Amino acid sequence: VFQDFRLIPSMTVYENIAFVLRVINAPRSYIKKRVSYVIGLVGLQDKMKSYPNELSGGEQQRVALARALVNDPKLLIADEPTGNVDPELSQEIVGLLKAINQCGTTVVMVTHEHELVKHFGGRLININQGTVIYDDVIDGDAETETTGETI
Repeated sequence: VFQDFRLIPSMTVYENIAFVLRVINAPRSYIKKRVSYVIGLVGLQDKMKSYPNELSGGEQQRVALARALVNDPKLLIADEPTGNVDPELSQEIVGLLKAINQCGTTVVMVTHEHELVKHFGGRLININQGTVIYDDVIDGDAETETTGETI
């Protein structure tokens, strides 16, 4: 999941997500079922026929997240997934990532937003200039002292 979304402008929300499955020649029935499921997961059922330029930044980020989830990955890497959205949507996106993690997908999130990460809970690794500064499991309300880039 990239901070600049990387959506295909000429494709609808549905088509952007389905594209990932079409590339691997998944059966049409599976594509329809799986795309509908992940669109529901990210709360964009009413935007399936919309194009990226018709969506807000938060909606575009949720499409990018759905596209990343459609293949049911074991690992999801999110590079600054809240970098281009407002604080309220940042909380929503982190909440989605946490829910995805609780369903068994490992989520690696790179961010500079330390406060947001502290409320996520789980394993927190802080890296500064290639050196691990902090590596511990925290609960969602823990106070941590961190510097540098957080993963």
